[in-house]
Amino acid sequence: MQDESQPAKVWTLPNLLSMLRLLGVPLFLWLVLGPEADGWALVVLAVSGFTDWLDGYLARKLDQRSTLGEILDPVADRLYILAVVVGLALREIIPWWLAVALPLRDALLWLLVPFLRTRGYSSLPVHFLGKAATANLLYAFPLLLLGDGEGRVAELAQVFGWAFAFWGIGLYWWAGILYAWQVRKLLATTERRAPAVDAGS
Repeated sequence: MQDESQPAKVWTLPNLLSMLRLLGVPLFLWLVLGPEADGWALVVLAVSGFTDWLDGYLARKLDQRSTLGEILDPVADRLYILAVVVGLALREIIPWWLAVALPLRDALLWLLVPFLRTRGYSSLPVHFLGKAATANLLYAFPLLLLGDGEGRVAELAQVFGWAFAFWGIGLYWWAGILYAWQVRKLLATTERRAPAVDAGS
């Protein structure tokens, strides 16, 4: 059941931080593809990573969890991943198969949403494996961007970046398979019903 006080929790500090993260997505793309200011692009990614941790911490500490926050946080993560893979692929820092593999997994999972709605759900809770996959990818891409240069630091960044990237891709798809399995079990064990209607609509 939806908490009637939920609308009052829209303009919270954690939600404002998530909105700030979203504003960084087009800024990152412009920095990478326009002036190719990789240093500033890395700063944007670092700020995004810090605010990703901070908004969750503040939501728990200040008891400001909200439905909007639960939506904004994963949406911001996926938009950053999409923006980074597209930007790095256009710069030829990563191959296009990698840029396609991650959005393809999300697209396949979105196809499961109509099946969830037949059981009255719009989504399932994000499990730890998915969070671990996202964390690996959010470490990988800044390192790969840093590795697009010369010198010892760039070489080390590239090695560690690809290590995080391969782990992240594997975990990302594994999490997707487990999510699909959860949907299958839900369809098999739950009676068909009309989707839940938002009381505010």
